[in-house]
Amino acid sequence: MAQLWGGRFTKETDQLVYNFNASISFDKRLCEQDIRGSLAHVNMLGKQGILTEEEKNQITDGLEGILKDVREGRLAITDEYEDIHSFVEAVLTERIGAAGKKLHTGRSRNDQVALDMKLYIRDEVTELDGLLKEMLEVLLKLMEENTETFMPGFTHLQKAQPITLAHHLGAYFEMFKRDRMRMKDIYARMNMCPLGSGALAGTTYPLDREYTAELMDFAGPTRNSMDSVSDRDYLIELLSAMSTIMMHLSRFSEEVIIWNSNEYKFVEIDDAYSTGSSIMPQKKNPDIAELVRGKTGRVYGALMALLTTMKGLPLAYNKDMQEDKELTFDAIDTTKGCLLLFTGMLATMKFNERQMEDSARRGFTNATDAADYLVNHGVPFRDAHGIVGRLVLHCIEKHIALDDLSLAEFKAVSPAFEEDIYEAISMKTCVEQRNTVGAPGRQAMEKVIEEARAYLAK
Repeated sequence: MAQLWGGRFTKETDQLVYNFNASISFDKRLCEQDIRGSLAHVNMLGKQGILTEEEKNQITDGLEGILKDVREGRLAITDEYEDIHSFVEAVLTERIGAAGKKLHTGRSRNDQVALDMKLYIRDEVTELDGLLKEMLEVLLKLMEENTETFMPGFTHLQKAQPITLAHHLGAYFEMFKRDRMRMKDIYARMNMCPLGSGALAGTTYPLDREYTAELMDFAGPTRNSMDSVSDRDYLIELLSAMSTIMMHLSRFSEEVIIWNSNEYKFVEIDDAYSTGSSIMPQKKNPDIAELVRGKTGRVYGALMALLTTMKGLPLAYNKDMQEDKELTFDAIDTTKGCLLLFTGMLATMKFNERQMEDSARRGFTNATDAADYLVNHGVPFRDAHGIVGRLVLHCIEKHIALDDLSLAEFKAVSPAFEEDIYEAISMKTCVEQRNTVGAPGRQAMEKVIEEARAYLAK
């Protein structure tokens, strides 16, 4: 077991201790980032005259060869190495000889792993942003198609007022749009290069940290070497942002599950995104939505685990910080998978427009509009509220909607009702009259949709 730190020790590490300490089983996914960081570091060492031009070229060619062989499957990353850094350095030295041992000049594993993780997370933040944009594009398409698809809006899971499907989906558009804003913020805040910070106190070598940062598209080098190697804020921020994404997906999943139930029948989930029962032939289960809802807790757990790990650590680097990787990798994989599957499910889902509108009608979602009608005909609102309440009770007893009452039945409760009550409480009128900014009326929604198109076209 070749180790980067063996000189101080007189005997080999116990195998159990070695296995417990090793991170190669999970940090091998950082191979590309580790080599990219090493290439930038070596380029800078050559520029500063710390390495000769020949040494720089030897190491560069060796690193590029390792990366090519790993990508093409000719070189396996095995568990005989402690971590990805020792793997790369050991293979490099095997291939090019003594020059390979100079790769580590002017850096520590502490700033190396900090760099690798930042490079990896930067790429993942970009991918997450892309998946969120795909979700928004599907939502926008559905919004464009459903500005006149009427449905009940809910509070307390009780039917409240009529809205459109476009308006309901638009609420999730806003949520996922905020999620993208968080990705942008995280990227900007984390985009400082820790390489050159050493173990915690920099180095005596004349490194050009600005040049290294520039080579890897960072905004610049970090400003405190102790913070550089012990900073995990960006991971906590990402886990928090992904927890929020999962919370949004879980809320959406809950609604899809309700809408898919026999009692609602608002949606039909495509066969590719649902399953049947092993015993009940009539069942079509919303398994993807249920799994997304279930996996939300897994991402929450990663956030709480890292916060707990970091809360008691003194400066600078501590081995506890190795625990940041597995849970972050898992949370990223989980969030990306859920976004991808939910977007596919949503894009193929069919909406039962007639059932939605009928549910809004039979749920008395136009009761407020009936009360407003009376107010516009001179009835005080508190009296109008009581009148419509009596009408709703009458409808419940007869198992009909407000729209189904005869004019005589309306007038029996209040003479203020006239023939135009039917137009006033139609789903179309109830929705179309709501045109303030952010409301479900067609004019208001068309403006929002136009803004959403412009946002996604940027």
